[in-house]
Amino acid sequence: MEDLPLPALFEQTRKIHADATESAVDQEVVKKGCQALHRCEDMVNNLGLFSSNETKEDISTANLKYILVPFYLAELMEKIAQEDRLQILKASQAKLKEFISFCEAMELVPKEELESYIEGAPKTVVDQRARKIARFKRQRAAESKLLEIKERKERRGRSTKAAALSTPVEAGEEEVLDDDGEEEREAWTTTISLAICKALDLLDMLKKEEEMLSAVKDRQSKDGAEFSRDGLDERAKKAEAWHRDAAVRARYTKPSPPITCATFAQDVLEGRAKASQAHDHKHQPLIFGPASLLNGSLTTERERMAAQVFQPSHRMPTMSIEEAGLKEMEIMNKWQERNVKLMEEANSSWHNDRKSKPGEDDDEDDDAAQEKARAWDDWKDDNPRGAGNKKLTPCG
Repeated sequence: MEDLPLPALFEQTRKIHADATESAVDQEVVKKGCQALHRCEDMVNNLGLFSSNETKEDISTANLKYILVPFYLAELMEKIAQEDRLQILKASQAKLKEFISFCEAMELVPKEELESYIEGAPKTVVDQRARKIARFKRQRAAESKLLEIKERKERRGRSTKAAALSTPVEAGEEEVLDDDGEEEREAWTTTISLAICKALDLLDMLKKEEEMLSAVKDRQSKDGAEFSRDGLDERAKKAEAWHRDAAVRARYTKPSPPITCATFAQDVLEGRAKASQAHDHKHQPLIFGPASLLNGSLTTERERMAAQVFQPSHRMPTMSIEEAGLKEMEIMNKWQERNVKLMEEANSSWHNDRKSKPGEDDDEDDDAAQEKARAWDDWKDDNPRGAGNKKLTPCG
């Protein structure tokens, strides 16, 4: 790879970069790609392909693609797995800044991106969101344009091939071909615009990662080397205690075999159980949410409020089915006892003697009834049925 010219070396590194971006690549391949890109960078500097007083119009189409060398190198360096991650992040950020600064000098960075890059990160969340949306739209537009250029090239290639097969090429017509220099320049300019969007996103991500790693490193240096070990040991102890308690709680959360009202009543009737044993089957209302983890031991106001979370909105039953059945049995037993007592009173000798042996008061009542009946008969004799009803008398 060391003996290859710059165009061939760039194409190989570009292929390695594409493979590393699309899928996971071996670390050796990534390191070889970084070495090749470093060599490309050295060759570009030695050949003096770019000058500080040039713009994008002054760069030839053949050399325009070498602007991407620092960007490809930064993306490959970020994928290197190394113990000192901070060093990798700083080196990758340096290459990204170099790429963005060169594109800025070549007037390739959009004006809004240039302003935000110079001023730093926007202060409000709304500005950050607007900037990300605008960058995403530019990235999508660049990808669509590259796809369109690729399809256009493929269609032109198929048309040229078909024309060559159908029409023989005569002498002197070999050089009459479509010049695609403008199209190639447009493709590389669009690729650089897409790379600028990706570089800005990657730079923001690497800055955040660097801040996080620096904060962790500073904390470890302040607390000492035993900080992480003690923290891990404490977390392991907490996890073991939690699993132990969960295993203990599991024994009490298993459902007991159901005891229905019918079976318990049958046991009471057949003498295998007593009605006084109903307290053994008292209904315990279901507990939902955190209260089930507290086992009902609400000692503080905080625990009481936490136990009310996810409680049912309706009123829970105050007794079980077994208790309701026993209550109904008790009511029926009292009703049967009352009926038996009334039947005994009805069939008693005192009730019968009272009907068969009337007293003096009964005799007086009988005489008064007879006199009343005789007076009624006399009145009916004097007043026959229908007498005095003139309206019912038929007209003469």
